[in-house]
Amino acid sequence: MDNWIKQHSNPLLIAEIGGNHEGDFEYAKRLTDLAIKSGADAVKFQIYTGDSLVSSLESPQRNLHFKKFELSKEQHIELAKMVLNAGKLYSASVWDIEALEWIDTYMSFYKIGSGDLTAYPVLKAIAKKMKPIILSTGLANEEEVQKTVGYLENLDDFYKVPQNLSVLQCTSMYPIEDADANLLVMRRFSELFDHPIGYSDHTEGTIALETAVALGADVLEFHFTDSRENKTFRDHKVSLTCDEVLDLKSKIKRIKASQGSGVKTALPIEIDNGHDISFRRAVYPSRDIAKGEILNEENLTVLRPLSGIDARDFDKVKGKKLLVDVKKHQKLAWDMLYA
Repeated sequence: MDNWIKQHSNPLLIAEIGGNHEGDFEYAKRLTDLAIKSGADAVKFQIYTGDSLVSSLESPQRNLHFKKFELSKEQHIELAKMVLNAGKLYSASVWDIEALEWIDTYMSFYKIGSGDLTAYPVLKAIAKKMKPIILSTGLANEEEVQKTVGYLENLDDFYKVPQNLSVLQCTSMYPIEDADANLLVMRRFSELFDHPIGYSDHTEGTIALETAVALGADVLEFHFTDSRENKTFRDHKVSLTCDEVLDLKSKIKRIKASQGSGVKTALPIEIDNGHDISFRRAVYPSRDIAKGEILNEENLTVLRPLSGIDARDFDKVKGKKLLVDVKKHQKLAWDMLYA
């Protein structure tokens, strides 16, 4: 299978509408249209029913909350078609296992939310669909993440293929302070796993997302809304708007360009402008020096430009005698000296 992640943006950008529609299908369609226009590579939702996600006895208020946010099978399929017909990737966190049977046709990849990292029966059901999985790791410690990655890899060799499983750093709170993004965890994930790594964002603004790009994220997920004004549902506060995603894409382009090749060498722009000569120093007389005089630290200096004898050869010049008279700051050459 081709590396589907690299076929899109670098990094892959996932606009998570999630529950920001708050159960309003017309609003969900408006958000989908805006997410498509934002330039994100993928548009993502959450598929659930209150009773398939939360115990009505153990947590009745949470159960009711999710029931209010439910969309129907037909509505989810219509949203999926909107995304796919626009040439974008469609995905969802599927929290209702029964929904896998009717949504799988439309899924470009599956997203496992942080809360389901340890829900092995859910992971097993999703893995049977043999589509790429992107795994968020909020709430987890390193051992738990390793066990879940190993569990998925052991379910089928499909998930041993690097691009078929991605691991995202995430902190499960809304919103979080910048320090709680803990982005350096991505470096540790890169050491632990032979899979793409990335970041699922719950901060306000885009600085954490930009930093994640600079740290090498292959995947970025962010919540998406039309506006944060006058919204009470918590996810809107950590969401980006269409214009902000477009601005983020522009910043990512500059960040990626500034990363360069990673090979340390003098670049053509430096050489073509003569900076290898004008910025570097050579050995010069610090005063007028007569023929036959011995050169030393008292009558030599190093100055720009690098004309004549390189400053790195200063110690080789010391102790030699001049074959000719020289003026202060005159360019020196090896054939003007003798031991």
